[in-house]
Formats: sequence, C-alpha cells, structure tokens
Amino acid sequence: MATLIGERQQPRAIWRDYLELTKPKVVVLMLITSLVGMFLATRAGVPWTVLVFGNLGIALCAGGAAAVNHVVDRRIDALMARTHKRPLAEGRVSPRAALAFALCLALAGQALLLAFTNPLTAWLTLASLLGYAVVYTGFLKRATPQNIVIGGLAGAAPPLLGWVAATGHLSAEPLLLVLIIFAWTPPHFWALAIHRKEEYAKADIPMLPVTHGEHYTKVHILLYTFALLAVSLLPYAIHMSGMLYLACALALGGRFLQWAWVLYRGTRPHAAINTFKYSIYYLFLLFIALLVDHYLLLNL
Repeated sequence: MATLIGERQQPRAIWRDYLELTKPKVVVLMLITSLVGMFLATRAGVPWTVLVFGNLGIALCAGGAAAVNHVVDRRIDALMARTHKRPLAEGRVSPRAALAFALCLALAGQALLLAFTNPLTAWLTLASLLGYAVVYTGFLKRATPQNIVIGGLAGAAPPLLGWVAATGHLSAEPLLLVLIIFAWTPPHFWALAIHRKEEYAKADIPMLPVTHGEHYTKVHILLYTFALLAVSLLPYAIHMSGMLYLACALALGGRFLQWAWVLYRGTRPHAAINTFKYSIYYLFLLFIALLVDHYLLLNL
C-alpha cells in the first residue's frame, strides 16, 4: 500500500551517520597523541604491526566510546544547536543499532590490541573506554560542574596507550604526557561551554558557566592555562626533550595564555569560541614539537 500523504517517513541511516557516531575528528586528534607516545617510547623504531594495528585498535575503542556517548546524550543533543543534527538526535540511527555498533567497534579494537600489542595496552584502553562512556557520559556529565576535570583523565590516555603499546610497560614519561592533556582539558572545554552556555542550561547540563557563572569560569580557565604552561615545560625539565620543544612550549603556551586573558577581560567578541579553536591547534602543535625535538636529539 502506498505511503499515506502527510505520513512522516523514518529517515534512513547511511554510512556517514555511523562514521559520525565515532566522532572522527576527536579520534584523529587522539591518534596523533597516541602516535607521538609510540614514537617517543623507543629509539629502535615502532614495529609496523604495532603502528598500524595498535592505533587502529585504539581508534576503534575510542569510536565505540563515542557511539555510546551519542546514545546517552541523544536527548541533550536534540536540544542543542551544535548537535541537533546528529544521527540519533534526528532518528536516523536507533539507540539499539548504535549500541550494537559500539559493541562491535570495542570488541574489534580489543581483539586487535590483544593480537598485535600486549594485554596491558588492551586493559588500559578498556579502562579509558569505560571511563569516558560510562563514568563521564553516564554519570559525571550530569552530576557535577567539575565533570570535565574528573572525566578528562579518560580522554588524556592516548599517549600512554601508544607508549605502552610500543614498550609493554608503564613509566614516568607517558604519565607526564597524560598530565599535559589532563591540564589542557578544562580550559579547552570550558571555553566552549561559555560559548554554548544557553544551550547547556536548556539541556540541564551543569557545566561550570551554567552553575557558577561566566566570570568564575573565566578565572578558572586562566588558572588552568597557567598550570598547563607549567606542566608543558616538564618534559624539558626531566630531559625528555630539548631546546626546540622548550621554545615551542613557551610560544604556544604564551599564546594560549593570551587568549585566556582576552577571554577573562572580555575585550573581544567571540573570544570564547576562538580560545576553544586555538586550544585544538595548541595540543596538536605541542605534541608535534615534542616528536620533532625527540628525533633531532636522536640525530645529534
């Protein structure tokens, strides 16, 4: 029987919808830090199997966690301008299909890590997946304005995962890389939260600008950016890097502080979203500088 006139048809999912569930841009940034962790871990070079399948496994697990995030946040996403066109928010993918997709990604990622890296990498990746998908998305995000501070540890894990995939053991250096991302996360997300304050309030998410106001949030962005600058200098302090990285860390951190100060003073329009955008470039360039400096030191 022909579809009745005026009856709404359920939109069909396409492959791009499932790709969007994995938050590919976020995963790419995570993989850059994972790759840096791998290359910094050894002087002998990373085996191609670990390089390819280790990062693929980490990416699949991260994509699975992101898909769970889409499921849990589908009501919130439908209320926010930035996310209202996401596959679950518009009904193109059902929650059941998204969870099945997430489970397949996580299982495939874990299988690759166990087969081509080592059990420690697989366990740490699983802990990171559960930390983001369950602890942060399922609980912390709605429970406390410090959600991103506490939950940020899961998102800071990729360089540690890359290091452990290449070496099979933990050490101080990758934990320092985790600390850098951990300190970077609050000013990164709180800048976006200021820009999207009304939407978070509408969705009843207790982000810091909603619960404590913009001025309080701007002060904390500034303080965390100072802490980030100090933490970013530690690789040089422990002789993990050389002068090139130190110069880059000072320059990039100084620029980040400038944006945090501009945001605090409120002297420019759109300072919050510009600070957020710069923070992405900051992390990418900082880790690239660390990697380039590492190979320069090896060739000296």
